[in-house]
Amino acid sequence: MINFYQKQAVFLSILVSATSFINAQEKGTEENPYVLNPSPTTVAWGNYWSETEPVLGVKSGDFVKVHTLITSSPDRLEAAGVDPEDVEKELRDVQSVEDRGPGGHILTGPIYIEDAEPGDVLEVKIKSINLAIPYGYNAIGQSGFLSDEIFERKMRIIPLDEKTMLGHFNDSIAIPLHPFFGSMGVAPPVEAGRWNSAPPWIHAGNLDNKELTAGASLFIPVFVKGALFEVGDGHAAQGNGEVDITAIETSLKGELQFILHKNKELSWPMAETATHIITMGCDRDLNAATHIAVREMITYLMKEKNMSRADAYMLCSVAVDVNITQLVDGNVGVHAMLPKTIFTEN
Repeated sequence: MINFYQKQAVFLSILVSATSFINAQEKGTEENPYVLNPSPTTVAWGNYWSETEPVLGVKSGDFVKVHTLITSSPDRLEAAGVDPEDVEKELRDVQSVEDRGPGGHILTGPIYIEDAEPGDVLEVKIKSINLAIPYGYNAIGQSGFLSDEIFERKMRIIPLDEKTMLGHFNDSIAIPLHPFFGSMGVAPPVEAGRWNSAPPWIHAGNLDNKELTAGASLFIPVFVKGALFEVGDGHAAQGNGEVDITAIETSLKGELQFILHKNKELSWPMAETATHIITMGCDRDLNAATHIAVREMITYLMKEKNMSRADAYMLCSVAVDVNITQLVDGNVGVHAMLPKTIFTEN
């Protein structure tokens, strides 16, 4: 009888061979990226886990077009006013998935990155993000920040205008849209087991960081072979804090590039945009999460800018904005933003 580890070895051997064959056909390039759409066999429902079988294999440098699904169900959307014809077929199809939880996010993946090993860093370049449907929703959840004060459970459908990039909250309120994937992450350490998709952690996951729009790069420590990247929880717009537990939740399509950095030390996820370096911290306690984000920024300044610990701490106080990312995901999030323009020399 073949044991679990033998099965995994056989599977990975087949996957690597298939990946090599596909790459020989020049798939994975910017002009001809892989395409990964959601289906009952290509989503992980509610978890990041080292034992989830990958649905796509890529190499460092490859591009992938992904489609992610709104975190809701056809029944709930229709009850809130969405026309049944406007519910994505893919969302209906994945309702057949029985292996769910412990979280509720529908995540596309996992994607296996060839040669990724624990101790490496996976850079996810967000090349583009587009709306997949012309609506989103916001709903007051029972785990909202003020759930002990506001008991109404209300769900609002918000029309999204892709031409003007505005979301119409009502007739007199239009919200600028800046779509981003609320959840992007890798499998956590093996000992963490099947990790709930809600709390972000060292593997990234449900960061809900609205700075991660098109043009940004997310850097994530790798904890298991192949990294096992998943993506989902599309947001059309969000305020820092995400206080009622949802943003403008929607389905998104985007193009990602995966770049592997071998033997690069990184303790927590961090990001870079055109204008900022961003460090992050997550913990059940907001004070602890803030400590992590600021310490990580100090570490960055010491390593990358050759600053002393004291000078880096001082710079954080005079130039770095420390923001609450979200307050509602079990582990709350804090991100520190360092403006790149303050450095007069490269």
